[in-house]
Amino acid sequence: MRIPRQFVDEMIAHAQEENPNECCGLLASSGEQVMKHYRITNTEKSPFRYRMDPRDLLSATREIEDNGWLLRVIYHSHTHSEAYPSQTDVRLAIWQDTEQAIWPETYYILISLMNESAPDVRAFQVQDGGAITEEELLII
Repeated sequence: MRIPRQFVDEMIAHAQEENPNECCGLLASSGEQVMKHYRITNTEKSPFRYRMDPRDLLSATREIEDNGWLLRVIYHSHTHSEAYPSQTDVRLAIWQDTEQAIWPETYYILISLMNESAPDVRAFQVQDGGAITEEELLII
């Protein structure tokens, strides 16, 4: 997965601004090219979990669809733990009745603020059954 430095910096800034609470958002792409960053309100306002505001999410996904883009990345921060999907994160990524991935082509990026001066940014995919695969993240 290749992401321009600008978008990685924007996600890190979002995480730092929302700290101590988790942040969340989306990146849209056209093919492999990231087109837009969407900050989504975390309605949980919690350092331990996030829930995307349904209005923000609907607005972003409509714009993504209207432009013919793809939902490329769902991201959120972990304020006190490593940049690795928690069991709660996995549950949010799969349909509970079938255990199939909701967005099998979408990457999940986690930003850890355990070391606030050097945030850790990692990319994953969540597959059917909740299998987690770390993906190489190339910042260009």
